[in-house]
Amino acid sequence: MSRSHGLAGEFGAQDWTAPARTPLYYPDAVTLMPGADPAALAIRIDTSTPGASVKDSFADLDLAEAGFEVLFEAQWIHRPASAPATASGLAWDVAGAPDTLRAWALAWDGGNGNADLFRPELLNDPATFVIAGLSPDGGVHAGAVASRSDQVVGISNVFALNGGPDAAWPVVLEAVHRLFPTLPVVGYEHGDDLVVAVRQGFEPVGPLRVWLQSAVFPASV
Repeated sequence: MSRSHGLAGEFGAQDWTAPARTPLYYPDAVTLMPGADPAALAIRIDTSTPGASVKDSFADLDLAEAGFEVLFEAQWIHRPASAPATASGLAWDVAGAPDTLRAWALAWDGGNGNADLFRPELLNDPATFVIAGLSPDGGVHAGAVASRSDQVVGISNVFALNGGPDAAWPVVLEAVHRLFPTLPVVGYEHGDDLVVAVRQGFEPVGPLRVWLQSAVFPASV
């Protein structure tokens, strides 16, 4: 997502960080191993104004001294490739053109004014698949973003216009099962959305935490 906005992040030994503020809802840093150094992480992202966020992948950081507070706690989820796909009443497709992506983004956004977050450049990433659940008239009624690696498929941005994640997951999982039949599905959820994911065959496998910068501290902190 950051690359589609012209922002290149950097992988370090302990984390991934972006030198400038990332797109809305996307973290400025992600830890890649337990025990990452919070001070070293904080100086590699833009903390000049409040609003930076960090995905604490192992829920073991303390970023309070750098001006962050916990936004939410969540669980990583895992669904084996062998799990059966739930039947869905929607057809599905993968967005392959800017107008299709735009229709998906408008449905995902629900009128909140953030549909421009999903730019056409995202379609150039061969590992990103924007899945659209389609009604009989071709309208986008549900969907998600699938990010494929060699080992797993990560799912984010799950939505449905009606019925919430209970309505979205069946068509998303059906699409993922057809596209990547040998890969397990992973992601993270919290609250009621975690309960729904468990109903859909996911297992919670570990905690994570998302921090949001609420105050600006000196760079030396």
